[in-house]
Amino acid sequence: MRRLILLCLFVIGLVTAVFGYLNFQGLAAKGEFDTILLDFREDIPRELVKQDLQAIAAQYNVIPQLDNKFSAQDNVYIIKGDRQRLKELQKSQFAKATEFIEPNYIYRIIPQPSEAVGLATVLKSSDGEQVTPSLTGPNDQYYSKQWNLHQIGVEGAWSQTKGSGITVAVIDSGITRVRDLEQTKFVKGYDFVNDREEATDDNGHGTHVAGTVAQSTNNNYGVAGIAYEASLMPLKVLSANGGGTVADIAEAIKFAADNGADVINMSLGGGGDSQLIKQAIEHAHRKGVVIIAAAGNQNANGASYPARYPHVIGVSALGPDGEKASYSNFGAGVDISAPGGSKAGTILQESIDENGEVAFVGLEGTSMASPHVAGVAALIKASGIKDPDEVLKVLKQSARVIQDDSLNYYGAGQLNAEAAVKLATQGQITFQDFFQWLRDNGYLNPGFWIDGGAIALLPKLLMVLGSYLLAWFLRVYFPFTWSWSLSSGLIAGSSGLFFLKGIYIFDLPQWPMRVLGSSIPELGNTIQGTNAFNPLFASVLIPLVLIALLLGHPSWKWFAIGSTLGVAACLTVSAIYDPAVWGLGSGNLARFFLIINALLCYGLARLALKNENKPA
Repeated sequence: MRRLILLCLFVIGLVTAVFGYLNFQGLAAKGEFDTILLDFREDIPRELVKQDLQAIAAQYNVIPQLDNKFSAQDNVYIIKGDRQRLKELQKSQFAKATEFIEPNYIYRIIPQPSEAVGLATVLKSSDGEQVTPSLTGPNDQYYSKQWNLHQIGVEGAWSQTKGSGITVAVIDSGITRVRDLEQTKFVKGYDFVNDREEATDDNGHGTHVAGTVAQSTNNNYGVAGIAYEASLMPLKVLSANGGGTVADIAEAIKFAADNGADVINMSLGGGGDSQLIKQAIEHAHRKGVVIIAAAGNQNANGASYPARYPHVIGVSALGPDGEKASYSNFGAGVDISAPGGSKAGTILQESIDENGEVAFVGLEGTSMASPHVAGVAALIKASGIKDPDEVLKVLKQSARVIQDDSLNYYGAGQLNAEAAVKLATQGQITFQDFFQWLRDNGYLNPGFWIDGGAIALLPKLLMVLGSYLLAWFLRVYFPFTWSWSLSSGLIAGSSGLFFLKGIYIFDLPQWPMRVLGSSIPELGNTIQGTNAFNPLFASVLIPLVLIALLLGHPSWKWFAIGSTLGVAACLTVSAIYDPAVWGLGSGNLARFFLIINALLCYGLARLALKNENKPA
């Protein structure tokens, strides 16, 4: 019997693990590449490096070359190759002279397909009349169209700072200095794609992203930018078709850190973990640079690289309604959310269109969300917070918290520029700020406590109290003393450690947290985050297995008994409040199923206690 139970548990665990893996393929995704990176150790004499390169060239019929002029000092070389060649090199004698040999992954821009509105078209409003400049904000003629800046409360932030003295590096497709960037300050950048000083944009993506960060503002023209008194550092790593290698991106990150950048924005991404980029990010972080990246647009559980790397702030996207944009990635690697746009409203900036013509372009994507956070990070740094970890702390503490976010759509919450700058400037939130935060998040609305708060919490409390009442009732007929093992079983079975649902660990699937944060009957739905009970788990089966396995143990048997009573209470309360069971619906059939199994659990606990007269 025990072997059968163990076999059942193994099968259940195996199915759960396979299901979890299939739902998190993004964590194991392999990126695309057609070249291979060889990072030779710095302690290897240059002559030996040269000899190895010649041997590699002869053996594989390739021409090793430096990626750009900055690669020489890092001993990073590139050769043509596929996965087979990569495996051969990693196992070859040449690997001894390198720090690592890895794919030169290709990361790409990640906007959504969207509209690009020509300049002549956008100069007119939808009804054919000239757009009226904002009366309350800056005098840019299309500021009223920038719902995204209103959503993050940028005007309140501008009352404190506009980003003066801060440099934001835009690692992207370059920046073309369109008319609405003429008054924006620039510092020296670099074109890593073509290996030259001038980093002009031949795609339009980088110019659009740069505009969100620091478009010229209050110039009676066009649109506004968030940190419009900050300086931009254009670093081109993406070609005209929107692709770029991790070798170029890594060098751009180091260039930014070594040339005075305070903030880095990377609205690009892809699959594939790169040691070279990790080292570059660690280098920039040590130098005090805040690094921000887009989470990706696959609506997948888990951010893409580079948002997933340590020390990188991953940004998911919001639509005009304040909800997660349908395309945005979520889960592991997402630290905060910001406006990214949707079909209902895109992010408007002056850039160049697909024909290379200057235009006001509306785009949507996490690529558009990331520079919002970069701009606010620049405002925070301009307010006196310099350490990148402290900047992240301010961003998180000031964000508008989303209470029901079990899948981590929003990270710490929604970007709030005004609260972030106030927190950075004052070091603490005033009572007025706190009151406003309560109001904005709905806590001052009685409906929140009735509809969302109390009703959500009450069943959990009733489950816990109910389990203790059942144990107290049984104690009259089968005397025992209370113990920690019994109490922990009651809590685990009735409510679970549900406070753990809010914990997110970087770059890990989040289903283990939801498993730990759920009652036993909820184990069947925690991976997907659905509400309906799995009839296999919301039954007497799990308590039966626990009793069978643990009844012979002097201490753990009380945990099994407590869990059984806890499940009985959980199923009873669920039958009253929310009788939703897979395949049985949410009506009387599901209610009957839950009540019958609750009675069976109670009977099982009673049977286990029948011959127990010893202290627990």
